[in-house]
Amino acid sequence: MSIRTMIVDDEPLAIERLQMLCAREPRLTLCGTASDGEAALRLIEALKPDLVLLDIAMPLLDGIGVARAVGRMGLRPAVIFVTAFEGFAVEAFDLAAVDYLLKPVAHDRLTRAIDRVEAARSLPPTDAPAISTEAQTDWAEEFWVPHRSELIRIATDQIDRIEAERDYMRLHVGTHSYLLHQTISSLEERLDPQQFVRLHRSHIVRRDHIARLRHDGSGVWFAALADGNEIRIGRTFLANARAMTGR
Repeated sequence: MSIRTMIVDDEPLAIERLQMLCAREPRLTLCGTASDGEAALRLIEALKPDLVLLDIAMPLLDGIGVARAVGRMGLRPAVIFVTAFEGFAVEAFDLAAVDYLLKPVAHDRLTRAIDRVEAARSLPPTDAPAISTEAQTDWAEEFWVPHRSELIRIATDQIDRIEAERDYMRLHVGTHSYLLHQTISSLEERLDPQQFVRLHRSHIVRRDHIARLRHDGSGVWFAALADGNEIRIGRTFLANARAMTGR
């Protein structure tokens, strides 16, 4: 079944590029375009598309605002954000976006996003993703991080440790690592404290990745990790480490 698709972007050249990409994808049928958020809402309500390719940075009403308004209208189009900015990924996926594409969009990347739309459409109606009007309040189960020209999903339980690097957090996942633009305090608030513990102003560690705790005889404690790394435990966070041992 064809996916009726609408494009929303305030740049004519961006709309034209997406139109050409959509024309190469036989599963898509273009049903309309809009160049600002308010026009997008009117067209979405009138046309009821299956999919909206939605820019974020637009004057007056941005793409995040459009997605929230569509949710309040009770409509359920799949949303793929298409943007030049990677910093909105957390908000986008809190709104249950199907995917988040960075400009310029490659055809194979759009194809993978359409695969996700089809997978979502195959779910029973009660389980199909809908645009949420509010951010999730539960602990984060996943993060979407930029990697080369796309965003990839990192399940929270795959993260061994998190290390602060100025304005970025480095997520260590096995032998790989990924940078996420977020402060360590805001990231800590989104992590389940039963699963993660902060041991230093620059380090958060998954609890079951800690092999043992040791001290050097002068009152300084270290956490030895399962991957062979060792982290010094900050004095401010020593109580967190002691709580793990029940002492």
